[in-house]
Amino acid sequence: MDQTSAMIPAHPDEMQSRVEISLGGGRTLAGTARATPAGLITAAMLASAGLLSAAALIRATTARPQAERGSPAR
Repeated sequence: MDQTSAMIPAHPDEMQSRVEISLGGGRTLAGTARATPAGLITAAMLASAGLLSAAALIRATTARPQAERGSPAR
């Protein structure tokens, strides 16, 4: 029995997707995906937290101390 045809939703809002790509020469790639809205929101929160922390690290490493910037001429 094919596992992709027997996908039973574990959650009422679960989304499912299937794709098959024919490469020629009798070769085929197949893939499946299952996701819930809560899982997608969690993934977005993790990605944004990673990007925000990366931005903070980049800013901290590229910032020069105040003494090196030079004071305005008086």
